[in-house]
Amino acid sequence: MRWSFRIGSIAGIRVELHVTFLLFVGWIVVTQGLFSGRPGNALASLALILMVFGCVLLHELGHALAARRYGIRTRDIILLPIGGLARLERMPDKPAQEIVVALAGPAVNVAIAAVLGVVLGRLGRLGGPFTDTLLGGGLAESLLAINLVMLAFNLIPAFPMDGGRVLRALLAMKLSYVQATRIAARIGQGFALVFGVVGLFYNANLLLVGLLIFLAAGEEHAIVRTRASLTGLPVRAAMITQFDALDAHDPLQRAVDLLMTGSQQDFPVLAGEVPVGLLTRAELLVALQRLGPAGRVGEAIAPHGEVADAAEPLEHVLQRMRVRRRPALPVLSGGRLVGMVTLENVSELLLIQQALRRPPGGAPGSASGGATGGASSGASGGATGGVALL
Repeated sequence: MRWSFRIGSIAGIRVELHVTFLLFVGWIVVTQGLFSGRPGNALASLALILMVFGCVLLHELGHALAARRYGIRTRDIILLPIGGLARLERMPDKPAQEIVVALAGPAVNVAIAAVLGVVLGRLGRLGGPFTDTLLGGGLAESLLAINLVMLAFNLIPAFPMDGGRVLRALLAMKLSYVQATRIAARIGQGFALVFGVVGLFYNANLLLVGLLIFLAAGEEHAIVRTRASLTGLPVRAAMITQFDALDAHDPLQRAVDLLMTGSQQDFPVLAGEVPVGLLTRAELLVALQRLGPAGRVGEAIAPHGEVADAAEPLEHVLQRMRVRRRPALPVLSGGRLVGMVTLENVSELLLIQQALRRPPGGAPGSASGGATGGASSGASGGATGGVALL
């Protein structure tokens, strides 16, 4: 995600912090104590925020470790002012597995709240009415209350939040995955509108959460539709067969000439007749700054580049392109370069499929918008997160 930077890794999973998180922390510290001349309040607020986001991080780690159990890797965990986001390479295909992954995060909050409850109970700090203890207590009591709020909030069936993913998985046990996602997404967007209205009057963070849920629900619905449209199609159905290729010994100037005189943006690179990688437009620009136009193409590409087989399922290749963040891949058949698959061409394929399915006289604009959005989303992965409203 843009504007985020790495702060470390846990269990082999990269953890990133969004820059807005630092702005948020600074704003809390200033408003809670420094302006009023009470630095002690500022330090207490800072400590609470850091502990809360420690809980959010553990919540996201719960999702990631549960997904790992099913062979699903987590690209990274990002901490945002409104909570956290674990970006999985994909969501589980089986509803029961999705339920486990979705509930793993809230289960962490249950465990944290249980530990805090036991500790506070033994210290005699849970006496009297439970709500009074939580609302009027110290740091530990506040952290217990926040974990209970996070638990309840994340279990709201607002797809793609945790509760919404459980709802989608339960629906998918009776309906098709596309139908289940469509229903869950609509329910999630309904909740998002409610959050937005309430947030206008009570909590600006809730307004932002509602906006993100609304957009994410539509995005994930588009991902699922795209996957369904591509199911059963081989890579050769979407590959282009008329393209220019480069030799690893060619100067970068040749790539510049091909880029300027045609519409092709990415170029397969050969060593003799053997494909060795792909030179993208972005890599070409970086290499020109580093090597100049006389530099060799082979020096500008990563060795052992990713390739696709013409008979390979198209949806699997799109998944690999997303993981490797590649806009295109060379396509081989029998070890020989026969084409290229690009995200743009997959979008064209989806447009054609929707046009063929549309009844005569249907509005062409609706097909265009749906297919383009679905193709761009098809290269995206699943994400599941926890929300902390402060």
